[in-house]
Amino acid sequence: MYSIMKDGFLPITVGDWLHRVAEFYPDKDAVVNVDRGVRMSWSDLDRRAVEVAKGLRALGVEKGDKVAIWATNYPEWLYTLFGCAKIGAILVTVNTNYKVFELEYLLRQSDTKVLCYVKGTKDADYTPIVKQLMPEIDETGSSLHLHSDRLPFLESIVYIPYDASEAVPESMCSWQSMIDGGADTPDAVIDEIGATLDPHDVINMQYTSGTTGFPKGVMLTHYNILNNGYYIGENMRFSPADRLCVTVPLFHCFGLVLATMASLTHATTLVLVDVYSPTKVMKSIEAERCTAFHGVPTMYIFILDHPDFEKYDLSSLRTGIMAGSPCPINVMQKVVERMGMREITITYGQTEASPATTMTNTGDPLELRVSTVGRSMPFVETKIVDPETGEELPDGQTGEFCSRGYNTMRGYYKMEEATKAVIDEDNWLHSGDLAVRDPNGYYRITGRIKDMIIRGGENIYPREIEELMYTHAAVQDVQVVGVPSKKFGEEVMAFVILNEGANETEESLKEFVRQNMSRHKVPSYIRFVEGFPMNAAGKILKYKLRAMADEMVNGAEQHV
Repeated sequence: MYSIMKDGFLPITVGDWLHRVAEFYPDKDAVVNVDRGVRMSWSDLDRRAVEVAKGLRALGVEKGDKVAIWATNYPEWLYTLFGCAKIGAILVTVNTNYKVFELEYLLRQSDTKVLCYVKGTKDADYTPIVKQLMPEIDETGSSLHLHSDRLPFLESIVYIPYDASEAVPESMCSWQSMIDGGADTPDAVIDEIGATLDPHDVINMQYTSGTTGFPKGVMLTHYNILNNGYYIGENMRFSPADRLCVTVPLFHCFGLVLATMASLTHATTLVLVDVYSPTKVMKSIEAERCTAFHGVPTMYIFILDHPDFEKYDLSSLRTGIMAGSPCPINVMQKVVERMGMREITITYGQTEASPATTMTNTGDPLELRVSTVGRSMPFVETKIVDPETGEELPDGQTGEFCSRGYNTMRGYYKMEEATKAVIDEDNWLHSGDLAVRDPNGYYRITGRIKDMIIRGGENIYPREIEELMYTHAAVQDVQVVGVPSKKFGEEVMAFVILNEGANETEESLKEFVRQNMSRHKVPSYIRFVEGFPMNAAGKILKYKLRAMADEMVNGAEQHV
C-alpha cells in the first residue's frame, strides 16, 4: 500500500488515498457508529465519497469552492470530507458551539458556497440560526439556489438528519436529496476531476478559536494532513488490526488529523461517538473492542471517575492520544494503570502545523510519555527561541517553540499580514507557546507566552504550579492564571475543582504549594469551581478564566 511513498512522504490526494485503501482492504470496517448501527467497509466508504462528490457537483460545487460542515461526529461528516477531497472542494469545518454571529462571520469570511448541517446540540437548535442568516429560504421555499447580499457566496444549504425517522425542516434540501441529485453524473466525471488535483492543493480550512481578534481560516493541504496523519499513526504503531474510538470533535485537528488521517493512512477502523459522554465512549470501546482512544485530559478524568467505570470491559485498549490541553502526569498514570493504555502517547502542535510537531511514541519509557510531549515529528524541524530577540536558545532554557516543515499551513485565508506575523521569512512557524527541550530532544510545554505570569519581575509558569497541585489528593483539576495587581503587576490565582467529598480550604492548599515551591509561586487567590469554560474541542479557555479572575479581585485590597 505504501509503495508510492517518495522520500518519506505520501505524494497523493486524500481522495486517491481513500480509493487505494479501499482496493487493499475492501471488506474491512472503515467507519462504525454503535448508537446509529452504522457499519461501513472501506469500499463502501469510497463509494459513498463518490456519491457525495456527485451530489455536490450537482449543486454547482467546483474545484476550490468551499463546503462548510456544521455537525457533531456524524458519519456524514466524514462522507462530506472525502466527497470534497474527490473533486478538489475545500471543507470548511464549523465549531459545533457557534451561534449566529460566529457562523455568519465564518461563512462570509470563508466564501462558503454550500453549508451542510445537523439538527444541533443540546445547547442550540441550528435551523433557526440558519434561517435567521438566510431568510430567503422561507421566502423562496427552498434552501437551494440562494442569493443573499449578506452572504453573497452561499448558494445552497443541506440538512443532515440523524436517521430516516427524523423530519427534515420545511424548505430544506435533505442530505439524501443532495445525493439523489447527482445520481445521473457518471463516475468518470469524478475520476477526471480527481486526475487534475495536486496533493499541495488546499483541502481544509479550520478556524482558530480566536482568543484575540477574529478567528482566522487556517488553510491546510492534502499533503499537510495526510502525511502528518501517517506519522502520527506510525508513532502509535497503528495497523489495520486497530480500532480507534473517536469522540474528539471532527471539526478540530484532533478529530480530523490525529484521528481520521492517522486511521486512513493505516486502514484503522474509526468508531465514532457523535457527542462525548463517558458512558457512550465506554460502551463503544467494549462493543467494538477498540484498541485506541483519543481524548483531552478532562475526557479521561470523567471516564476514570464514572461510577460505572468498573462495569465496562476496556481490556482491548492499547494506545491512544491525550492532547488538546496540558496533560496532568497523575491522570496519565491512572490511564495507564486503570484503563490499560500502556502505549498511550502525547502529541503537541497547533492547527497551523496540521497539527502535530512533536510526539511521544509507544517505545518511549513511560516516564517520558507522562512528563514530556516527545521529540520532533519526522521531517519537522523544531527549536526554542528567545521571545524577545528571536535568538535560538540551548537545551534547558525556556523560550518560544517554533517549527518548520511539510506540515506548515499554506497561510490564513485572506489574511496575509496575520500570516506574516506567525511565519517568519525563514519559514519558521511561531507557536506562541513556551517550551523547554532536554539534551535528548524531548520537549516540555510550560505554558503560553501570554499565560506567563510576571509577579514583581519574576516569571511564573502556570503549568509548573498546576502540575504540583494535581498531585494533591483532594484536587481533581486545576487551572492557574494571572490576575492584575497594583503592587506586583500580577498575582497568581488558582481555579480548583475538588474531588467529591474533599473539604480542603483555600489556606490549606496554599500551604501545600508553599511547602513545595518558592514563595512567589504560592497562589494569592484560590477559587473553588465546579468546572472550567471550554470550547467544543475540550480546550480550557484560559482567557475567560483570566477575565473571571480580574472581575473577582477588581477593587479588592491587593495582597502584600
